[in-house]
Amino acid sequence: MTLKTSSNEVLITGVGLASSLGADAEAHLARLFSGAPVTPAVDEARYAPYPVHPFAEVDFSREIPKKSDQRQMELWQRIGVYAAGLALSDAGIARNPELLDRTDLVVAAGSGERDTKVDCEVLEKLGPRDDAALLAKEVLPSALRPTLFLAQLSNMLAGNISIVHNVTGSSRTFMGEEMAGLAALENAHRRIAAGQADLILVGGALNAEREDLLLGYEIGHNLWRGSHCPVWDREDGGGFVPGSIGAFVVLESKAHADARKAKPYGRLVAVETGHTQRERGAIVRTLADLLGRMRGLLPDGELPTLSGASGKRPATCEERVFLTQLASQNLNPIVRAYGSLLGHGVEAQFPAGIALAALALKSGRLPPPGGPESIEQPLSAPPQRVLVTGVGHWRGEGLALVEAVA
Repeated sequence: MTLKTSSNEVLITGVGLASSLGADAEAHLARLFSGAPVTPAVDEARYAPYPVHPFAEVDFSREIPKKSDQRQMELWQRIGVYAAGLALSDAGIARNPELLDRTDLVVAAGSGERDTKVDCEVLEKLGPRDDAALLAKEVLPSALRPTLFLAQLSNMLAGNISIVHNVTGSSRTFMGEEMAGLAALENAHRRIAAGQADLILVGGALNAEREDLLLGYEIGHNLWRGSHCPVWDREDGGGFVPGSIGAFVVLESKAHADARKAKPYGRLVAVETGHTQRERGAIVRTLADLLGRMRGLLPDGELPTLSGASGKRPATCEERVFLTQLASQNLNPIVRAYGSLLGHGVEAQFPAGIALAALALKSGRLPPPGGPESIEQPLSAPPQRVLVTGVGHWRGEGLALVEAVA
């Protein structure tokens, strides 16, 4: 059976990736795809008992030249704008007004960062006073920058990417944790496949080093406590280790890429997403349904798979069940959970998986196994295609298929 997924081929022509392991795609190629063992960068002391993958040392001026622009952004925006600039530069679009005018933008973003210092100031001054509303009006006008309204708005990331990098096509922002990243990639892929766009910059960003973010996720019992370990090994309810990540890719129609002689990393063949109520077994059934939509594109045998598993149970357990069931379809998934290496990027997690899949095709490798031998096995030959999974710690499921081009 041949599954027709689109009328127009969708190519990945640019990758911008920055994380705890490096400041750009080349750094990730060197750290993850050289064949050498990978030691994750983890800070277990700063927010103990919760480990975090901190952002690498980065010269933001490389992609955000104006200090005034940097000052008006919190770190999550700087991470996103920086990674977006890397992708544009890698695709040969940066500083090309003709191309930037036609570049559409799709961003996956959270609700932005609260200014916890100001929050603490309000709480400390409140004391025995019972006029909290009046006190807040006294403190906030002098404490908040003009760009802040308690938390930076999600669409400000898209706005700053447009301003700093002169991306002047249409702009869309998706919110909703991991589902935002899934929806952003699905939207961008479908628009190019349908002939509604030729050139789209798509991705997301997360600053994991935030007390407000950690508090919010721990209230829901979502964080992993204690020493870092691979996502598959997190027992007793599991949990994710947040990772600061900026991940953007440039997607382009084949005709447009050929016309400007752009060299692609690979072809984004399909992106399928779902959203279940998370009853027992729902994730397994949903992933099986999503895979069924692209099964005709997958030859039997080894299937290199980059899993976006978070480590939170039961979601990660169900994804593992799905992966083991692929043998019944004559598929042998060769799995790497990239959350074990980069941390969990929430909105940026699925875009990071697409970026890593592109790098895997370029390097002809997967990262070395970093989890149990029962699931992370050696790869016997250079990958010709990579399946990327995305299973949110709470909601949102998706699969994408990236394949090599001649």
